[in-house]
Amino acid sequence: MKGSLDDRFKTELKKLIVEECDLIVDPGEIGDDDPLFGREAKIGLDSIDALQISVAIEKKYKITITDSKETRRVMRSINTFADFIQPE
Repeated sequence: MKGSLDDRFKTELKKLIVEECDLIVDPGEIGDDDPLFGREAKIGLDSIDALQISVAIEKKYKITITDSKETRRVMRSINTFADFIQPE
């Protein structure tokens, strides 16, 4: 199933982000299309957070994100991130 259509998978991703980045936010408060980075982002992740998440994704799902531009594109929102990890 495509990641953005799998609510269970998206919840798992939200929990991973909250845990890896030591955020004080309920994973359920992160919207599926909310931006994860930048000033308009509710949780306001930064480049260090992206690195921590990338390492966790590599360990858990055996997927490597090699380029910083790709990282920003992939991690734009929970939906884009879920589709990258679980494309079908």
